[in-house]
Amino acid sequence: MEKIKISAVAYTNTKAFIYGIENSKSVRDQIDLTLDIPADCAAKVIDGTVDMGLMPVAGIPYVTNAHIISDYCIGSVGAVNSVFIFSSVPAAEIKTLKLDPQSRTSNNLAQVLLKFHFKTAVTVTTDPDAETDAIVLIGDRTFGKKDDYNFAYDMGEEWMNFTGLPFVYAAWVANKEIPEAFVAEFNAALKIGLANRPTVIRSLPKHPSFDVDDYLMNKLDFELTEKKREALDLFLSYIKQL
Repeated sequence: MEKIKISAVAYTNTKAFIYGIENSKSVRDQIDLTLDIPADCAAKVIDGTVDMGLMPVAGIPYVTNAHIISDYCIGSVGAVNSVFIFSSVPAAEIKTLKLDPQSRTSNNLAQVLLKFHFKTAVTVTTDPDAETDAIVLIGDRTFGKKDDYNFAYDMGEEWMNFTGLPFVYAAWVANKEIPEAFVAEFNAALKIGLANRPTVIRSLPKHPSFDVDDYLMNKLDFELTEKKREALDLFLSYIKQL
């Protein structure tokens, strides 16, 4: 049988999922797994290099035959502590924003929040050398960085302040039909991984100014609930208005 090609994000926030996959022989034997940055994961699902991936949700409209195949996601109910707008000025005064090349979703979320929540018009750039009022930064590169900036806006928290809803940063999205039996086994593997988060945490490097335990056990929320699906639809509708 041809293996199912899967791309997943290589950040700390996916470690429990990867643990579950790697410790499920039935799933592991059926897949070809690669670990990527979010932008590359999305690109692979969009262009068909892989059959499914844990991809940033802003890329879903660009996937042919896109469908979410898992009960789990990377999400938060309020602050997530790894998806930020870091700024030298208050949010309502931001006029220039440097985007993060690693994630389409966070870049779009930042622009949605600045336009509709903070009511400011911004000029964005991807030039790494540009001097801007603020930057988007996500993932492990944000760990312990909040004190390096005058203002740190946690986008999960600000989305909740704006909408009253949780947020979905990445979901397991397929671009083709995936056998139902595999989807059931895959969900079971992810569930096992989440149940073993304490074991995963013990295997991770310690960060002197970042609480990995709190991050994986409390800040991240992995179940793809109806409220998260509602938030996802709302977010995609806001993107169309940028």
